Amino acid sequence: MKKTVYLAVFILIAVIMTGLLFTGCSKKADSEKVVLTLGSWRADDTVQMNNLLAEYKKVKPNVEIQFRPTNPPEYNATLRLQLEGGTAPDLMYARSYATGQELFTAGYFGDCSDIPGVKQNFTASNAAPWQMPDGKYFAVPFAAVSHAVYYNKTIFQKEGLSIPQTWEDFLTLCGTLVSKGYTPLANGVADEWDILEVFFLGLLPNNIGGAGERVKYESGEKKLNDAAFIAAFQAMADSAKFLPRGYESVTYNDSQALFNTQQAVMFMDGSWTAGVYSGVSFDWGVFAMPAPGGKSAVICFHPDMAITWNAKTKYPQEARDFLAWLAAREGATTASAALPLGFFPMINFPIQLTNAQANEFLSLNSGKETDARFVWPKFMDLYAPMNQAVIQVIKGEITPRQAAESMETAAARLR
Repeated sequence: MKKTVYLAVFILIAVIMTGLLFTGCSKKADSEKVVLTLGSWRADDTVQMNNLLAEYKKVKPNVEIQFRPTNPPEYNATLRLQLEGGTAPDLMYARSYATGQELFTAGYFGDCSDIPGVKQNFTASNAAPWQMPDGKYFAVPFAAVSHAVYYNKTIFQKEGLSIPQTWEDFLTLCGTLVSKGYTPLANGVADEWDILEVFFLGLLPNNIGGAGERVKYESGEKKLNDAAFIAAFQAMADSAKFLPRGYESVTYNDSQALFNTQQAVMFMDGSWTAGVYSGVSFDWGVFAMPAPGGKSAVICFHPDMAITWNAKTKYPQEARDFLAWLAAREGATTASAALPLGFFPMINFPIQLTNAQANEFLSLNSGKETDARFVWPKFMDLYAPMNQAVIQVIKGEITPRQAAESMETAAARLR
């Protein structure tokens, strides 16, 4: 009898201890901290991203995200090796279009299609760079950069000048500035890339239209030697006489200095250089590159960064929760305050930034169509020849029509 009682007591104690053990494990699991890593090619943004991730930790105290950037030129190769070797970060910046699509197809990037907010909170043009042909999302859009005309407000006010409403008005304005002894534009061609990316690709959508028209050129329905494309090259030819003296040897940094020191009144450039002029002695602002009379202005609002999750992460829910936060108003608003000056959240909500010029850049998008730089989605092989064609047109070595003809010949081989 005693043995039976002892056995029953022993079993009862064992049951209680087992319950306590499981309860203790459960509590430990609930409070256990999860550490995620975030890979990026933006090593310059370490301070800003750490600030952003610190804000997210307030939302999810048990989740710590460590920012692990790679030097930009090495990012693609390094990430591929990490993904193949199973050492990739839990979260990572995703390249747009074909590069990102390839990693998604290979099973490395997680599917973001069902993350809350992704389908609802981004415009079609802002989401497209990180979508597959079947519509699936392989990343959450994060930040974009914008193209515009920087202008010296102080000189405009002194000379009684107004922001031009059409491209024809813009050329007239440049002529007026010359007559008053000013250099209208700071842009040069020595570094080559900037005259294409920020000037030509910034004004091109005003001539050919936005994303809906761009895809027609990509498919061959429209030709790169049509009247609209020729007009865009003609705009570059017409601008040549308003560039700085000796523009052939003016570098991108030189252009910034010319505007910074008020030796040039305007500068066709991107939002990423807004911080360069934060301490200047004059008042400045930005306006949208004006479209030819009768056409609507289209802003080159270029998708620059997106973030995705590693399909093989040990913490898929925590990684996806972070992306859902970025895809919502709260996360996007927090990110907007942490992003470097001139990088803008891509979410489809009004975002107010603390910097006046940053808000001025964003306000340019209001009521206007936006699109990525023309060559990025399908025509990156045209980048170099288009760059040279733009420079040759500016120098008067070829005509706008010849430039457009050469682009169509090159594009025909890519379709």
